[in-house]
Amino acid sequence: MTYNYIKALHLIFVITWFAGLFYIPRLFIYQIEASLKPKPESKILSEQLKLMTKRLWNIITWPSAILATLFAVWLLIINPYWLQQGWMHVKLAFVILLFAYHLKNHFIYKQFQQDDIRWTSNQMRLWNEGATIILFAVVFLVILKSAINWIYGLVGLVGLAVLLMLGIRAYKNFRKAKGEDV
Repeated sequence: MTYNYIKALHLIFVITWFAGLFYIPRLFIYQIEASLKPKPESKILSEQLKLMTKRLWNIITWPSAILATLFAVWLLIINPYWLQQGWMHVKLAFVILLFAYHLKNHFIYKQFQQDDIRWTSNQMRLWNEGATIILFAVVFLVILKSAINWIYGLVGLVGLAVLLMLGIRAYKNFRKAKGEDV
């Protein structure tokens, strides 16, 4: 019974962690685009976006990452059998990749809080898809519990990445055709 409560809490915090990881690059895109606007509009937008980003990152995303991890470790302590499963090894590799993605977002967050913007909005749109790809991989691994089929999954992830990039390119062309800043 306790296991299911811990599992539910783990899942809740994984969802809120991903929500933060999905939204933070979107806020970065808005900050990039705000920085290109004339003053005083750029200054007003930038300050508001920095505040929103700070709240999202420090109140939702970081705490969710920590709590999701704590509950995951607790689940593995209760049921160490999972650590003997091949699919779990692959999943943990994706979790390490997720933490790398999270930490890179933290680095970007720190830069943007100092108005040190080194990304274009298109680069950030591509970066924004990192969490999506990791989420797909982890969900399929957890549901299918198959490390053998992870090669098919990897091919599917590459296909998903290609589709996402094509979608981003189409959106860029759409914005360009409308005369918006790209």
